[in-house]
Amino acid sequence: MQNPRDFLKDSIRLTIDFSKTDQSRGLPPPPIQKPAPPEAARIDLPGKEGWEGVKPVTLVEAIANRRSHRTSTRGDLTLPELSFLLWATQGVRQAEGAHHALRVVPSAGCRHSFETYIAAFRVAGLKKAFYRYLPLGHQLVEVAAYDNLERHVTQMALGQSFAGRSAATFFWTTIPARMEWRYGLAAHKVIALDAGHVCQNLYLACEAIGCGTCAIAAYDQDYSDEMLGVDGEEEFTIYMAPVSKL
Repeated sequence: MQNPRDFLKDSIRLTIDFSKTDQSRGLPPPPIQKPAPPEAARIDLPGKEGWEGVKPVTLVEAIANRRSHRTSTRGDLTLPELSFLLWATQGVRQAEGAHHALRVVPSAGCRHSFETYIAAFRVAGLKKAFYRYLPLGHQLVEVAAYDNLERHVTQMALGQSFAGRSAATFFWTTIPARMEWRYGLAAHKVIALDAGHVCQNLYLACEAIGCGTCAIAAYDQDYSDEMLGVDGEEEFTIYMAPVSKL
C-alpha cells in the first residue's frame, strides 16, 4: 500500500514529461472563467470606489488578528463588503484575453483553476440563493435557490452547523484542466497549494470589515458538487469558508 504522505511528494519524484502537456503541444488553454448561461441575469458588484465599510487595516494588524471564527452574530453583509471579499480572493488586476489573467492571489503558472460560489444567507440586496462570481466583469450570477438553504449548506459541511449560520459561505471549486494544461500530472499538488493562497486572503480581508471566517476542508464531496451544480469530474468542490459579522 502506498504511503499516503507520498501524495505530497509524488509531483516532485515523478519525472513529468512536459513535452506532452497540452501547452507544449500548442493547444489553447481553457478559458479563465466558466461561461454563464446567456439568459442568466448578472448582478453588478460595486467597484473599489463603492466599498463603504471597508476600513484601512495595516498588514501587521491583519496578520496579528487573523484567527478562525466559528461563531457569528445575526449581522448582514452589505453588497460592497461581499464585493470586497470576492475581489480580495479572486479579483482580476489585468486580463490578457480569454485565457490569462493576473489576479490578487498567486497561482502556479498563473493558471487560476478556481471558480467561486457563494451561499448568500444574509447579504443586503441579494435573495437567499447560491451565486457564482464572474471575476472578469466583477459580477454575480445566480446558480440555484433552495428551500432551507441553511440546512443544505450544513449538510454539505458534514453537519458543521456554523457553515449554515453565516451571513455568506464561500465555496471554491476547481476546474483541473486549467492547471493540467501546463503541469500535467503535477497539477493536483499546485491546485491544493493555490487553495490555501485564496483562503488566506479571505481571512485577512475579513479583518477590514469586522468579519470572521473559518476554512473548512471536511465536506460531503458528492452532495456539495450536486448542490453547486457541478459534475464532480471536470469541476468539483475543493474548499469552503463561512463568513460572518463578529
